[in-house]
Amino acid sequence: MITNEDEARDWLRGLPECDDAAMARLGLLVEMLAQENQRQNLVSAASLDQVWKRHIVDSAQLLPHVPRETTLPWMDLGTGAGFPGLVIAALRPECEVIMVESRNRRIEWLDCARIEMGLERARIVGSRLELVESQPCSVISARAFAPLDKLLALSSRFSTSDTIWLLPKGRSASQELDDLRNWRHVFHVEQSLTDPQAGIIVGKLAGGKGKTA
Repeated sequence: MITNEDEARDWLRGLPECDDAAMARLGLLVEMLAQENQRQNLVSAASLDQVWKRHIVDSAQLLPHVPRETTLPWMDLGTGAGFPGLVIAALRPECEVIMVESRNRRIEWLDCARIEMGLERARIVGSRLELVESQPCSVISARAFAPLDKLLALSSRFSTSDTIWLLPKGRSASQELDDLRNWRHVFHVEQSLTDPQAGIIVGKLAGGKGKTA
């Protein structure tokens, strides 16, 4: 379990995807986040004291669940302040990362951060998810976006039988998975590295469409 900022940065440097350039991009994100948070409430002010643990590593811990050879795009739903989308893009700048966000001020922030960080293959889709054009994605992530059943109903059209779902769910992970009905899936809960009481739902929808008759 990662307990402080030094441990968080050390863990990041151990990732195969993390080099000096990636750490520089993440450092720039941290600086920009602190500045923008004075203008709009992107994250709780208290969390900025542990930003590397609470937001950077909390996002980056999804990467080890994705094989390096996986063909992207990676779609991040309800990206908000850019977690995990901007962090994934910073660590995998060669890959297409699609961040879906409907709130105008968040969209402006995401696009500004993307440009400043030099993330040419990342893009922002400024729209409600219901209006986003369907396309197959290799990875779908969502951090505190919607309850699991609703999330699947909204986004299963982006999934194939090979799509990896990575859904940080905090303390509700196990309960939401236990309550899930009428979906063919191979999901399980992984322990979060940043919160001993939080879990990440990881897995795939069987057959791609998911919902049974």
